[in-house]
Amino acid sequence: MGDLARIEKKRQRREALSREEALFLLEQADLIAVGKLANAVRWEKHPQSRVTFVVDRNVNYTNVCQSKCRFCAFYRDAGAPDAYLLSEETILNKIQELADHGGTQLLMQGGLHPELRIEWFEHLFRTIKKRFPTLQVHSLSPAEVIHIANLSGLSMPACLERLQAAGLDSVPGGGAEVLVDEVRQEISPNKIGWRSWAEVMRTAHGLGMRTTATMMFGSREKPKDIVEHLFRIREIQEETKGFTAFIPWTFQPDNTELGGEVATGVEYLKVLAVSRIVLDNVDNIQASWVTQGAKMAQVSLFFGANDLGGTMLEENVVAAAGVRFRMSQQEIIALAKEAGFVPAKRNTLYEILEEY
Repeated sequence: MGDLARIEKKRQRREALSREEALFLLEQADLIAVGKLANAVRWEKHPQSRVTFVVDRNVNYTNVCQSKCRFCAFYRDAGAPDAYLLSEETILNKIQELADHGGTQLLMQGGLHPELRIEWFEHLFRTIKKRFPTLQVHSLSPAEVIHIANLSGLSMPACLERLQAAGLDSVPGGGAEVLVDEVRQEISPNKIGWRSWAEVMRTAHGLGMRTTATMMFGSREKPKDIVEHLFRIREIQEETKGFTAFIPWTFQPDNTELGGEVATGVEYLKVLAVSRIVLDNVDNIQASWVTQGAKMAQVSLFFGANDLGGTMLEENVVAAAGVRFRMSQQEIIALAKEAGFVPAKRNTLYEILEEY
């Protein structure tokens, strides 16, 4: 029996793959064969014909960042002419637009600003919650949480507890990149290591907060690093069951210090499919139309993805690298229907709000 047939048998028995088997799928197996395996896992977990999405907005409250990641085209130094920190009024106006569009999720991320201590975030989150009590504040990243804690003279758990008390509902998985420190050292040498990222997630899960997990691939990592990343996510999920979804997306090299080539559509689909197969303990896999565009996102629905992410009324970080795919709620609904699925609006916790 060949490697692929043996892996198929394991999957039929609902057995977890080994790192070696995952690496084989990534490096050697046929794309369509891997896609079929991933599609089978997707239907096991989601036997309904649903494809979900959330109405959200990414408010990038500042572009000032001390991390200076080599893959990022968005950050600016504090003294740069185009550096900014949004006023509270501007932030609240942006959130009002989200509410007016029926939005349920606020994704708020920025840079590691040298002056924003925890009090700034506590005041902002309390103000948001008072004015928009039903909105899910799905904001900050592990790197931001640790930076705020350090700047404020707090332990990371104490910082998270205070942010949660002020209105932080859940934490997005940004800043994961690839959870292998050798890769991180090359692409983001000033950012937290993978263990610190994982510790923020474990702590958030322990506080009852749900989070997402992400992976940015296509920069300097090797296939074995992608596999290691997936298994590290899988192991945290075994322990905490706190991840709602996994979102792999491709590095966008334009306007960045790192530069390089964009991962191909075939590479994206292979990584997406292997993610679905390996992460059989994470319910949802999200297609990244923000980096891949609508057509590739549609194909992704047959390679393991069951979710199309957010409508993203605003997105600035990927756009800074020259990638400006946009999709309205109507376009997302049409995309899912054209692929033969039932579109469903969800909230951050993947509770279904409406089918179309």
